[in-house]
Amino acid sequence: MRWLLCMTVLSLASVGVDAAAEVPIADVILGVHGGTGMDKKDMTPELEKFFRTDLERALKAGYETLAKPEATSLDAVETAIRVLEDSPHFNAGKGAVFTKEGRNELDASIMEGKEMKAGAVAGVTILKNPISAARAVMEKSKHVMLIGRGAEVFATKAGMEIVDPAYFWTPRRWEDWKASQAAIEERPKGPLGTVGAVALDRHGNLAAGTSTGGMTGKQYGRVGDSPIIGAGTYADNEGCAVSCTGHGEYFIRYAVSHSIVSLVKYKQLSVKAASEEVVNGTLKKAGGEGGVIALDRQGKFAMSYNGEGLYRGWVTKDGKIQVMLYEK
Repeated sequence: MRWLLCMTVLSLASVGVDAAAEVPIADVILGVHGGTGMDKKDMTPELEKFFRTDLERALKAGYETLAKPEATSLDAVETAIRVLEDSPHFNAGKGAVFTKEGRNELDASIMEGKEMKAGAVAGVTILKNPISAARAVMEKSKHVMLIGRGAEVFATKAGMEIVDPAYFWTPRRWEDWKASQAAIEERPKGPLGTVGAVALDRHGNLAAGTSTGGMTGKQYGRVGDSPIIGAGTYADNEGCAVSCTGHGEYFIRYAVSHSIVSLVKYKQLSVKAASEEVVNGTLKKAGGEGGVIALDRQGKFAMSYNGEGLYRGWVTKDGKIQVMLYEK
């Protein structure tokens, strides 16, 4: 036993993790994130209020959904993410960033942990709520991922709400795009505001979802980790549910969400320990910036990130809501 304790301490120290921070938050049924956000020095009181209010709205909507007897974790994830997609303050849905060509191309995915079903869309331009389209792919098709025009045609036939591409135009994102065009060094700006959710329903089933507009200035049909199952999103009842945000290329290469689930499922690590090992160990060592939220079937919730902040929040089964931006 003493040997095991020493090995645990050494393992945590090897990735720079404070052992006192290893205890996950308990009794959580829904967690959300709004990305790693902007530099703290650029945050204004007005923007901070918007971010906190929208995260709280998403948590409240998801919690109310879970309170319904027939509700599933998938319902809660979709509901919470739709709230964040409809906000202009996050890089998803209404607030999506612009590509190099001045377009908005959106990605999303969703997965449930009981039967390991999943759905995703990528590179869509007219779907108001990509997360709902991703769920439609999962439930109404034989496929996991649909992209571009094909995804839009499918979603239209499935009854998803269609909008003019101009719907996604926002002044803040347009100014970001103009700045990216004027930059001497051609380098996509990100990660900014990808949204996601993880949930646990009364039946003990987990679900996760992620939605994004990608990186400002992205080009050539670039797709990041958010719609890729095993990279930006993963859920397994025998492990945990994970939603990611960050520099997508790294999250794809290191299969971040699946890696965290595997550490919980096969090595019996806590969701916090598993998240820290991947985010502040593997990912940070490789130079990848970002964060994750993770939830297991016991309601243990973890939030790990290796940047300045992670916009995130959670609600416990008794309805208590907590939102954090840069706070540790």
